Amino acid sequence: MAPAKFPASSATERILTLTNHLKESLNPADDIHKAKMAAPYKFQGWLGLDKDATKGKMVWQEYEPKTWTEDDVDIKITHCGICGSDLHTLRSGWGATLYPCCVGHEVAGTAVKVGKNVKHIKVGDRCGVGAQSGSCLDCEECADGKEQHCRSMIGTYNGKYPDGSKSYGGYADYCRAPGHFTVKIPDGLTLEEAAPMLCGGITTFSPLVNNGAGPGKKVGIVGVGGLGHFGLLWAKALGCDEVVAISRSTSKKEDAMKIGATKFIATEEAGWNKKNSSSLDLIVSTVSSPDMPLAGYLQLLRTNGQFIQVGAPEDNIPAFNAFALIAKGCKMGGSCIGSPKDIANMLDFAVKKQVHPWIQVRPLKDANQAVVDMEAGKARYRYVLQNEAHAAALKA
Repeated sequence: MAPAKFPASSATERILTLTNHLKESLNPADDIHKAKMAAPYKFQGWLGLDKDATKGKMVWQEYEPKTWTEDDVDIKITHCGICGSDLHTLRSGWGATLYPCCVGHEVAGTAVKVGKNVKHIKVGDRCGVGAQSGSCLDCEECADGKEQHCRSMIGTYNGKYPDGSKSYGGYADYCRAPGHFTVKIPDGLTLEEAAPMLCGGITTFSPLVNNGAGPGKKVGIVGVGGLGHFGLLWAKALGCDEVVAISRSTSKKEDAMKIGATKFIATEEAGWNKKNSSSLDLIVSTVSSPDMPLAGYLQLLRTNGQFIQVGAPEDNIPAFNAFALIAKGCKMGGSCIGSPKDIANMLDFAVKKQVHPWIQVRPLKDANQAVVDMEAGKARYRYVLQNEAHAAALKA
């Protein structure tokens, strides 16, 4: 503490001034305030420190979460799904990552601290947060309930809040996120089932619902993986007349049919596109390969059909002839996750229709190996990390 400067005055005045200065410097109210602000738990998790993180090189470390506000919720994490986005981010595939980075945006658990401005979540509630944890809440998109399209969108990890603090994800013990983007998890879904729905689920649910999937429609899902298997589940639950799984080989055909497909197309088979030409009203593409046979996919569309891309390659998608769209009046578009309201509606739909994802639960302590296995394509069809201590405490 720097020495105080006192005016030249009487000894009594100097003593009083010194006493007041010390009171201000050592105000116990400040210490009490700081104690109240400090959480009684540590924020620690698996952090990627550089581009080699996907090679099993994440490290367990403590970190500083976003600055607490009364609009926030602290979640004691029991489960977190592993998403392809995690791998892209860990290796800086979509651009330079803000290392150190704790990925995971399929976060589920229980609320342990709730800001006074948050009305829909209470301490003890089962809740979660998906791929988004911030937006301006003031623009046209936000006002229209499309927060995921806000130009000031903040990701649940690898993002920065307006005050400069960073966002950290769910490969961790706790997660702090704004209450606006925290959703309650309804009874009827386990936390391990709900977790992968918060990104993988909504990523495929939104384009299906928003583009008319349902009775009378024939829908194709490109890719039978973490995202694609959700697409098949939702299309079946929505009552589509035909649900077609489209994959490179037949290796996942049996699984696809069990998940909900009524037909399977393998693109390694000669003439697959001509044989199935003009047969689908809507295609949702979950693949993230820049080498996908896009021109062939477009051939599958019927007049006025729609092709919606949700998988995000690290490189450009292939070129295609514009007449693939012009000749049949087809449309090509994209879809980005969903709003908090969309996610809540999806979770309720999952309970109503008894939709259960195909998941493999892995211990959080083995996150490095789980990421390596995910990169190798071994997931069938969504890995979910379980914080074993927190999950056990919840069941006790």
